[in-house]
Amino acid sequence: MEQAAGALTEAVFYILLSLTEPLHGYGIMQNVQELSRGRVNLAAGTLYGAINTMLERGWIRALPGEKNSRKKEYVLTQTGRRALDGEILRLRELLENANKILGGARQ
Repeated sequence: MEQAAGALTEAVFYILLSLTEPLHGYGIMQNVQELSRGRVNLAAGTLYGAINTMLERGWIRALPGEKNSRKKEYVLTQTGRRALDGEILRLRELLENANKILGGARQ
């Protein structure tokens, strides 16, 4: 079931971006922290709440795990990629409009 994304939170944006390759929860937390240069630190509860929501929306899927492993890996789906691409377009539009109003190419 596909839902319109609307504006994504920064945490969800970085989680989706992280899941362009399979990762488990701790790997996601580390990757988000690295991508955001330490600005976004996900607590486990925040991460797994977001993961559950993204699973329900069909944006990510869990990969089959090893029998005795508690680590579950997740990966982006096509629906999740469309949500991510939509957010990138929205952010570009925001930046373009800011540049038009403020002048110059602020980056």
